[in-house]
Amino acid sequence: MPVEIREQVIVPLGYGKYVRSDKIIALEPIEEDRGPKRRTKVYVEQIPSPIIASRTEHTILANITETPSEVLEATAALELLQDLLDEISRIGPMLRKSIRKEAALDLNYFEQKIREILKKA
Repeated sequence: MPVEIREQVIVPLGYGKYVRSDKIIALEPIEEDRGPKRRTKVYVEQIPSPIIASRTEHTILANITETPSEVLEATAALELLQDLLDEISRIGPMLRKSIRKEAALDLNYFEQKIREILKKA
C-alpha cells in the first residue's frame, strides 16, 4: 500500500514539541533507555540532532501519513502492548510473586504473551 505524506500538517511529538509533517525525514525507535518521555528519535530537515519524542514511531507515522483507520487501530493496540510490556518489565520478582499470590495475576505469563505478539507484528 503506497503511503503519502500529508503536507504542512503540524505533528505533536509530545510534551509541547511539534514539527511540520513534510519536514520529518526519518523516525527511529529508541531501544535503550526507552521510557515514557523517550520513545522515538525524530530527524527533521535542517536540525542537526534528532528530537526525542515521547510518542512512538507508529503514532507519529500515523499523523504524517494518510493511513486507513484499521491500520491506526492496530498500531495503537500494538503501542499499548509495548507500553504495558515496558511497565511490566520494571516490576521486580518479589513484587511479581506478591501480585501473583494476592491477585492471582501472573505477570510473567502476560509478559511472555505480549513479547510473542510483538515479535509477530
